[in-house]
Amino acid sequence: MPAIDFRGASAAAPRRVAASRWMLTASTLPVLAGAALFLSSPSAQDPPAVLDLTEIAARSAPTAPEMPEGPANVEVRVQRNDTLDRIFRSVGIDNATLAELRTVPDVRKALDILRPGDIITLTHADGVLQTLNRSISDTLTLSISRGGDGFAVNYIENPLEVEVTGARARIETSLFEAGRDAGMSAQTVMVLANEIFGWDIDFANDIRAGDEFSALYQRKFQDGQYVSDGRVLAAEFTNRGKTHRAVWFESADGSVRGYYTPEGKGMRKAFLRAPLDFTRVSSGFNPNRRHPISGKVRAHRGIDFAAPTGTPIYAAGDGRIEFAGRKGGYGNAVVINHGKGITTLYGHMSRFGKAGRNGRQVRQGEVIGYVGSTGASTGPHLHYEYRVRGVHKNPASIPLPNTEIPSRYVAEFRSQAEVALAQLRVANGGPGQQLADNR
Repeated sequence: MPAIDFRGASAAAPRRVAASRWMLTASTLPVLAGAALFLSSPSAQDPPAVLDLTEIAARSAPTAPEMPEGPANVEVRVQRNDTLDRIFRSVGIDNATLAELRTVPDVRKALDILRPGDIITLTHADGVLQTLNRSISDTLTLSISRGGDGFAVNYIENPLEVEVTGARARIETSLFEAGRDAGMSAQTVMVLANEIFGWDIDFANDIRAGDEFSALYQRKFQDGQYVSDGRVLAAEFTNRGKTHRAVWFESADGSVRGYYTPEGKGMRKAFLRAPLDFTRVSSGFNPNRRHPISGKVRAHRGIDFAAPTGTPIYAAGDGRIEFAGRKGGYGNAVVINHGKGITTLYGHMSRFGKAGRNGRQVRQGEVIGYVGSTGASTGPHLHYEYRVRGVHKNPASIPLPNTEIPSRYVAEFRSQAEVALAQLRVANGGPGQQLADNR
């Protein structure tokens, strides 16, 4: 039975993981100091000297500390565009070792797919690799060690412990500050705003001081140390006096999964209200707006979402890309045809995503491009338009249709929903009972 730890807005933040890391480095200060001294005192009558760095290093060598013997341990944090070949060269490991590793079954893919932020720990002696460790996921670590007959490869399982936590918050200044003060991670707050309530609540314009929200969600631990927040199991958001509730449901056969109202209507609608994780709305839908560049009153038939350059832009709904390219004042733009006369436009992109190609079928949430400032733009933002048979509509207020739980899954849904909602009531401080398992 998972542990239940219900906390209010004043709860402490989640436990933080303190990681101890170290790297063996060679001190080069005596060599540099010798070179600096040599350069700073030439004779005024002598011609410029030709520096022999080898000789300088040799002169300085007696004052350099002795290097410890034995293998060197190096911890590398993967950066964007890094490759294993580049990493090996940077730490002085023979590239022939990498070629040898790639011949080991099931290792090449595990090594070559690198993500920024990944940690790779290496041990080598005189450029010869002895051990390599890297996390494949939260629960799996690849461990390679050199033996007499080559490399031994092991996959080490690191099981996670999952506890269920409830938290409640009241907004005073911002959604994220309220969530943080209640102990929620930014990841969990984003799930509430984007995956659960983003179709029913305009988080850019409608959030007010005094709004309240609560969530029942998982927290993951490994060897007693907090790793991350997990699935949100149930949530409630009161905005301007109206309360919205949602529960997570996944059928036993896996064919139905997602967030639904307690009555079984899908929280996910046909279109996203905001097709990116934005900082703020810099310009709303306004038929009488004064254009910031021309100064003329000209209708603004879309919404501008300010966000840093490079922020991913998602397809607002399922459809086919009918245009991807340069489009006048829109700059780099994508137009998606969703059928039934509905199209959406995304402008001022810095570049296109892999899914942002002419004629390609896309699903809601796929990355079609990245925020930029191309075309007639005063700064990085996304210009987003929603049209019905060529007529512009306000994306923030147009009604969006619901989906519903298929009839044959209704009984299963109600059983899961009752458990989650009961525990959410406990999180809110109301009557309820703690049940054995809600995962």
